[in-house]
Amino acid sequence: MGEAAIAVSKAVRYDNAGTVEFVLDQNRNFYFIEMNTRIQVEHTVTEQITAIDLVRSQIEIAAGLPLEFRQEDVTLQGYAIQCRINAEDPLNNFRPCTGTVTAYFSPGGIGVRIDGMAYKDYTIPPYYDALLAKLVVRGRTWEETVSRAHRSLEEFVLRGVKTTIPFMKRIMEDPDFQAGRFDTSFLKLHPKLFTYEDYTDPEDLVIAVSTAIAAYEGL
Repeated sequence: MGEAAIAVSKAVRYDNAGTVEFVLDQNRNFYFIEMNTRIQVEHTVTEQITAIDLVRSQIEIAAGLPLEFRQEDVTLQGYAIQCRINAEDPLNNFRPCTGTVTAYFSPGGIGVRIDGMAYKDYTIPPYYDALLAKLVVRGRTWEETVSRAHRSLEEFVLRGVKTTIPFMKRIMEDPDFQAGRFDTSFLKLHPKLFTYEDYTDPEDLVIAVSTAIAAYEGL
């Protein structure tokens, strides 16, 4: 697949960082989908397992500088998972959510990377993509990587709007995902992933109870 990606790039004389996408079937046959002359959202996964800064490389190539490495220098080490933290409600067909972030705390530690722009009191507008942050974790084994992702999602605090955090946690807890048994039909075959108790803000609960009491008392 890597050789095919290079062949496609050479055929069109493309001389910069980019992304060649393929689809893989159950028999491990792969088919070309498209080539993007830009860095993809998922580039952080590649950076984590190759230790290559793709964005920096792209800028250096555009500036006419040579690459600091050769193709044979590129090796894959370990595993990486990217969790997109979106302002979306997975229980409502991933409907985008707007509002104000009332609390924010991002996880950290060895093998944990956060690319994001959310912060406390940030107002999420309706005009742009719902992506708030990318949680990227790296590990020596797949099991370690999944465990690290789950722990990081447990520590991730983003309140005020619905997010994909609890849904991502459910995925990390799934036995098939933990065993590496998944493909593009994973969500369709695992509807139970959409059954979970979403976080309830204590302040919202207090307001709801106070409103109910006031209504009962006729205030």
